[in-house]
Parts: sequence; structure tokens; C-alpha cells
Amino acid sequence: MSKPIIILEDVSKSYGAVPVLRGCSTAVSRGEVVVVCGPSGSGKSTLLQCINGLEPYQSGSILVEGVEVGAKKTDLPRLRTRIGMVFQHFELYPHMTALENVVLAQVHALRRSRKEAEARGRRLLDRVGLASKADTRPGKLSGGQQQRIAIARALALDPQAMLLDEPTSALDPEMITEVLDVLIELADEGMTMMVVTHEMGFARRVADRVIFMDQGEIIEDSPTKTFFSAPVSQRAKLFLSKILSH
Repeated sequence: MSKPIIILEDVSKSYGAVPVLRGCSTAVSRGEVVVVCGPSGSGKSTLLQCINGLEPYQSGSILVEGVEVGAKKTDLPRLRTRIGMVFQHFELYPHMTALENVVLAQVHALRRSRKEAEARGRRLLDRVGLASKADTRPGKLSGGQQQRIAIARALALDPQAMLLDEPTSALDPEMITEVLDVLIELADEGMTMMVVTHEMGFARRVADRVIFMDQGEIIEDSPTKTFFSAPVSQRAKLFLSKILSH
């Protein structure tokens, strides 16, 4: 495995007196796919948001390509062009077309010309199967289509890694597959990804490792096959027994 692109060392975060992350340490190498799972409220989404600089952390260290995310001098907007983020609820601009949503950050964050940004946007919309929806606004699209546009928007900044926070949890069941197919294709192409998800079939097929969290702690950080066949902690065993029984 190549040198880690993301390194977390003893990261802790609290909301007032309530701890959300407790001493979390892990690393993600270039080209690796890591699935983060665990019960609701275990700190999974907060972990990703700290990596992207969307949430501050009180102690520990997060390095992204050698840059300390929490340092005052860190240029977070620039850092976020290196680490793409895809949210549960799409976060698209409703008054803009699909293409305009993909173009906007390229023009403002990367200073690309509009012509270049539109060409890149159209290529990416085609890549996620939505070339014909370039001029359609989000409100006229299904949830699965909106999420694929959100993925295209993140890819448009040419990120070194992608963080995906429950990208299918807001979707109807029949729309989940179309989004997972895009993520599987990205994984096959070598995109570095951390994915918070309960889609265990996806995890088994694509993930190199699984991180299991509970009450703000990383309880297990194991190769995928090991996690599913021989989880170490009783908490992970209980979680798997419930989530795999449906």
C-alpha cells in the first residue's frame, strides 16, 4: 500500500461536555477504499467532517497530504478541492441546472474558464449517466440522479480523495443501486474513498478495510474479510448480527 493520504492521530472532539470523538486514530492510503460503519450517533459523520475541515476538533492531529487540517494557517477552501465531500442530502443549488451545479466550484475554487469548466462538467455528467440532464434543475430529478450530480460536482475539482457521508441513506431503495454503481466504478478506477454507509453488500464488494465506530471510538479497523468473518469486539458482532439479518 502506498503512503497514507489521510492520517488521524488521537483525534477527539466534544460538543460542550458531550464527547463525540474519542482518541480516533487511523490512516488511509492512496487508492484505498475504507467503509466507516456503526450505530447511529457513533461519530461516523463527524469524523468525515473533521477530515474535511467542516467541524473543528479539540485535540489530536489530522493530516491530509501532509497538511494539518486544524492549523490556523491552513487554507481550508483549497484543502477541500483536494478532498471531495458528498453529503447525505445532496446539497445542490436548486435554482441552478445540473451542469451549473458542477461548473460553479470549478470556476470559483479552481479559477477554470467557464468553457473549460463546462466541458469538464459535461464529461462528468456523462460519466455518471446523466448527460441528458445537463440543463435540468434538481427539483425535476430523482434523488438518485441528484446524488449522482453531487458526485460529479465533487469529482469536477479533481480531488485526491473522496469522503462520502451516507450517500444512499436518503434514497428510495430502487435508486440506491444507481449511486452504488458509480461508487463501485470509482473504486475500480483507484479513487481513494472513505464512505460512511450501512450498505454492507457494497462494503464487502469494494472496501479494502472497514472501520467500526461506537460512542465516538474506533472499535475495530480491520481488513474487510476479517471484519465480516471474525469481528473482534462483542459490539461489532452484535451490530453485524442485526444489520446482516435483514
